[in-house]
Amino acid sequence: MPRRHRSHSTEFKRQVVAEFQGGETLHALGRRHDLSRNLIRVWIEKAEAGALDEDVAAAELMAEYEARIVALERLAGRQALEIEFLKGAQRSGRLPRNEPTSRTVGPGGSRSGGDAS
Repeated sequence: MPRRHRSHSTEFKRQVVAEFQGGETLHALGRRHDLSRNLIRVWIEKAEAGALDEDVAAAELMAEYEARIVALERLAGRQALEIEFLKGAQRSGRLPRNEPTSRTVGPGGSRSGGDAS
């Protein structure tokens, strides 16, 4: 049965790395935390290179971008609703209440459709 993808916090990764540096074996850590030994090796290498902190910064930046995307999607949805509302008002010939009631449209025509002469 394939394992599903799990996400681990930076604090947890640091804890596992500290346990390894404290003398724990990869095999024992992998069994206790249900992690692959290769994943623990990757975390150890990242910790030694200072890259775990870069992962935190990247995650924070990603969260910031995702929040901005949500805000922009909300704005686009609101604007789409406004456009549809205004198209409907234009088709029905009615203006929304907050719009001016008089406007210059162009040359006036006869409402009866007949000649004015």
